[in-house]
Amino acid sequence: MNKKALAAGAIALAVAFTTSACSDSGGDEATTATATSAPTSAEANSARFDQDDVMFSRMMIPHHAQAIEMSDMLLAKDGIPEPVRALAEQIKAEQQPEIEQFEAWLEEWGMPMRGDDAPGMNGHMSGMPSVSDMPSVSGMPGMDDMPHMDGMMSEQDMQALSDAQGVDAARLFLEQMIVHHEGAIEMAQDEIEDGQYPETVELARTIADTQQKEIDTMRQLLTTL
Repeated sequence: MNKKALAAGAIALAVAFTTSACSDSGGDEATTATATSAPTSAEANSARFDQDDVMFSRMMIPHHAQAIEMSDMLLAKDGIPEPVRALAEQIKAEQQPEIEQFEAWLEEWGMPMRGDDAPGMNGHMSGMPSVSDMPSVSGMPGMDDMPHMDGMMSEQDMQALSDAQGVDAARLFLEQMIVHHEGAIEMAQDEIEDGQYPETVELARTIADTQQKEIDTMRQLLTTL
């Protein structure tokens, strides 16, 4: 083999080696770039919710808790017409799981129960007692000043319901719960318009639809008392 052939062979081998090395390096760089640019699941999830979702969740927890408290007050009384008693049971059955869902979302988002926009809501959600163990919602510090808490009963309202008996209690419960539901619907409509997290917006739609139907039922029940 002459010198020209040997030189050509050496050049060919050098080119092949260099091409292979560049290819491997490019693959490593692409892999690194992909790993660097790909968002973590937490970051992706964070991008899916906004402050409106957080506000709605924070507000609906005490709002629902008060509805359950009102229902418990009524159910502890004698002489309550059965349709009104059944409605109170229905409200409890619907709203307790919704409270748990709101709590789960706040935990998932890494958001505390209390925010600058929610005075009086003390402590992180993970340390929050269950609704059955909570103090009276109307008596929680700062609750009367809670922004956007449409339809919430005052301490005086809650005391009036506690004192009422029989049919009078049933009538007062329905009147108060209509106002309470109307407030929840207003907050749900805000979330539907401004929220970003799909599941939270969907629950807001469910709350608005369900509670409007219950308002219609309560107005009809009032005509029978």
